[in-house]
Amino acid sequence: MDLLLILTYAALCTAIFKLFRIPLNKWSVPTAFLGGVVLIGTLIFLMNYNHPYSETSRLYFVSTPVIPVVSGQVVEVPVQPNQPLEKGDVLFRIDPLPFDNRVKSLKAQVTAAKADLYRASTLAKRGMGNRRDVDVLSARVNDLQAQLGIAQYELEHSVVRAPSRGFVTHVSLRPGMYAARLPLRPSMVFIPAEGHYYTAWMRQNSLLRLRVGDEAEVAFDGIPGKVFSARVKQVLTVIAEGQVQPSGNLTGFNGAQPPGRVPVNIEITDPQFAAYSAAIPGGAYAQTAIYSQHFQHVAVMRKILLRMSAWMNYIFPFH
Repeated sequence: MDLLLILTYAALCTAIFKLFRIPLNKWSVPTAFLGGVVLIGTLIFLMNYNHPYSETSRLYFVSTPVIPVVSGQVVEVPVQPNQPLEKGDVLFRIDPLPFDNRVKSLKAQVTAAKADLYRASTLAKRGMGNRRDVDVLSARVNDLQAQLGIAQYELEHSVVRAPSRGFVTHVSLRPGMYAARLPLRPSMVFIPAEGHYYTAWMRQNSLLRLRVGDEAEVAFDGIPGKVFSARVKQVLTVIAEGQVQPSGNLTGFNGAQPPGRVPVNIEITDPQFAAYSAAIPGGAYAQTAIYSQHFQHVAVMRKILLRMSAWMNYIFPFH
């Protein structure tokens, strides 16, 4: 844009000099040069200040790590990667034999404990038994029933199911592998079907002109030549660089770190985006321009720049 402005100004100056036959001397040439510097610099400053731009924007999505409730050997993985799933569809099955045997063992113990409790209660009513034996056996029955409930819960969850509508991706789990209930070692990654979240990372000084509801435009790297209309949905009030968590270390200043950028949630309102959304993968990069209510006539420069960048996406390295 700066080169385009310079060429336009140079052409305008040339036309004025020839049309009005202005002589080229030590006064006219420096005046024209300085006038161009002031004019073009002012336009670029007004554009950058009032209509901020982010070359770093991304389409985010939520991923859910699939961690089984129980640990065991995988016997079946019927799920297919990147195929739509409904809530409750089977992802994989863990060998249920040890959990089923545990349930059968506890059921037998509950039956025997209830029989002992019945006999102790009968003897206590006839005055031939100890009331404490009844209390102990009653507590044992309750304890075994609680253990049976846990065992049945574990048996039921030996079949791992989809937590909601969505799909799994990168399915590397195979029968014979061992699935463990470790938070740091999920067996699969589930992607809920709740849509994507588009976030533009803006410079901190751009906050002076960022307001919820401002118009915006988005150009995805994967869709060259297309610019989609949008609006500012939310300006987040915190950034990751400022978070403090309880630890044994004091918070210090690291001068090597650059200033953190502010995440701004953008809502794409362009109806044409629906035709392209299926082709855009989660995590895709884009460029974002936001147009404030100030100096709106200067926004034309930003729009031209964004469209030029969108067309430049057709050019990429060949290998």
